[in-house]
Amino acid sequence: MTEADDIEVSEDGLLDGRVRLLQPRGGYRAAIDPVLLAAAARLGPEARVLDLGCGTGAAALCLAARRADAQVWGIERQPEYAALARRSAELSGLAARVTVAEGDALDRAAVPAGSFDAAIANPPYFLSGNPAPDAGRAAAHHGGAADLALWVAAAARALKPRGGLTLIHQAERLDDVLAALAPSFGAVEVIPLWPKAGRVAKRVLVRGEKGRKTRMTLLPGLVLHREDGNFTAAARRILFDAADLDSVLAEEGTC
Repeated sequence: MTEADDIEVSEDGLLDGRVRLLQPRGGYRAAIDPVLLAAAARLGPEARVLDLGCGTGAAALCLAARRADAQVWGIERQPEYAALARRSAELSGLAARVTVAEGDALDRAAVPAGSFDAAIANPPYFLSGNPAPDAGRAAAHHGGAADLALWVAAAARALKPRGGLTLIHQAERLDDVLAALAPSFGAVEVIPLWPKAGRVAKRVLVRGEKGRKTRMTLLPGLVLHREDGNFTAAARRILFDAADLDSVLAEEGTC
């Protein structure tokens, strides 16, 4: 019996059922952020991709479901979440291309250095203080600016030269994200995610390339919801049809 066997879980479908995700009913639960993260990653052919702090595997599995030539290696420090990610990979028919290791993504010894073509991350969003009562949710959501810098540094160590990092974070912490990227990453691209047209962006997707010196670019963003609360056509293409973000933005303009 694994630790995950002691957790009450639900099975949820992502990418219109392409991914079958097991996640705790009472702990951290993935929403659309990991789906958007996976859609934003730029990958070359047969890329080896690292998912730092993969949780129950939502982003890793979505990325593998979208790219049949990609090999995805996730690392997660909470053993019960890592076990659920492995079970979800099997349920989704992706176990041959998604490997999940138990360990701390920030530990230098836990992640092979210079081994990955790309990395994705959904670092803790909130500054430390008043953590959630559930330990898994607290670990997923809370971390300071220094912690964010450690996440980016861990990605830099793991990536090959010119390897790409894609992360999703709170828009109000974009300054922390850019500061964390500055020592190792350039050619940074920022993509706002607006909850509805005309609203302030709550999330941003940010991409950078290891060792590049090119300055930052602010790209067209994505409107997620219509005024009635349903997803926009552009968002649906990403969340349900497994379209990649760049293709949708190119066709939709500012959506």
